[in-house]
Amino acid sequence: MKRTVQYAAISLALVVLVGWLLTIAFPGPEARRAILVSAVVAYLIQLPAFLLARRTAGTNPFAGYGLGMLLRFATLGLYALVFVPRLGLESLPALVSLVSFFFVSTLVEPPLLKP
Repeated sequence: MKRTVQYAAISLALVVLVGWLLTIAFPGPEARRAILVSAVVAYLIQLPAFLLARRTAGTNPFAGYGLGMLLRFATLGLYALVFVPRLGLESLPALVSLVSFFFVSTLVEPPLLKP
């Protein structure tokens, strides 16, 4: 439980930091809205993906990590094809930010998955 809380806190801090940096790269209110929506989506997907990897870390770590990656890729595809157009988000900042949030949050996982 302690590592899950650590992961949640570190991921949140990274998403906020990267989101702030992305608002510099993509100025404007519509881009900020897209980055904010992507941040929420990424954070809500990263936590279950980490829990999935954490659950299988003792027996088959690659299975949980692989399923988490599939979850992220499926989310990216669904987000790009369905939610970005329906929500009227600018596609470039929305997709770049979602991928960036997934990337930085995934980098934190390996040390916290060790037994």
